[in-house]
Amino acid sequence: MNIIRTIRAMTSWSERLRRESVIIGFVPTMGALHDGHRALIQAARRRCDALVVSIFVNQAQFGPREDLTRYPRPIAKDRALCREEGVDVCFEPTADVMYPEGFQTVVTLPEIARRWEGEARPHHFPGVATVVTKLFGMVRPHLALFGQKDYQQAALVRQLVKDLNLGVEIEVRPTVREADGLAMSSRNVYLNADERMVAPWLSRALRTGKQAIEGGMKDGAAIERSMRKAIEQAPAIHVEYLAVCNPDSLEPLSSVTHRAVILGAIRIGSIRLIDNLLVNAPARKSRARR
Repeated sequence: MNIIRTIRAMTSWSERLRRESVIIGFVPTMGALHDGHRALIQAARRRCDALVVSIFVNQAQFGPREDLTRYPRPIAKDRALCREEGVDVCFEPTADVMYPEGFQTVVTLPEIARRWEGEARPHHFPGVATVVTKLFGMVRPHLALFGQKDYQQAALVRQLVKDLNLGVEIEVRPTVREADGLAMSSRNVYLNADERMVAPWLSRALRTGKQAIEGGMKDGAAIERSMRKAIEQAPAIHVEYLAVCNPDSLEPLSSVTHRAVILGAIRIGSIRLIDNLLVNAPARKSRARR
């Protein structure tokens, strides 16, 4: 496995393979890799001839009171996982490489980034959009894979690629979960034993909403109330949002008649967790003809 740290070396490697008609896959990460990342890497490996994983803790997507300085950086373990899964290149640019002196450009956000995480973390999506655009320009992949856990982020990236004609196919893979339903996340390592016991209540609340929709409930506000009622039984959880949305626009649904995405964000102490579920409303039964 090659470890590349410079833009010139990264683009040279990719351009050489592109000239040879090699299909390049890409999994962008901030490191602290877990089995969710492993699933993305494995999926990319099945579809592509060569595979790049980037490891870069992007300072631009952290707010002033967020966890940049303590974000986990187990680089040796991350590289070992990549080697186990047959990754061809670990791209590990530094902050000075990504944001050199004089850097000024920020990608303007589409409407899909306005609500939910966009409101809760106003610094986050401008940083995500900018770094993803830069990484695509450096890695030059044919295919990039993202996890469904960060549903709004994946939707933003799809819109970005479409609007800016970046020429990268985006594939979003299902969320990988712990046995108790907790969505895998690099930030789960922050949870102490008591917090870890409480954390799965978010996925349980979302399943409550999913079951309500599949059971025929259509009223979006009523579905949200059912989820809040379910999670209120858990101690020490602050709910930021539980929402039933259009899966494409992420606008709230007053009535669920087709597909929906249920989004949730909570805080347990100082730890913030997000999750989501996709759900299909039951089909209407056609009336029998007389």
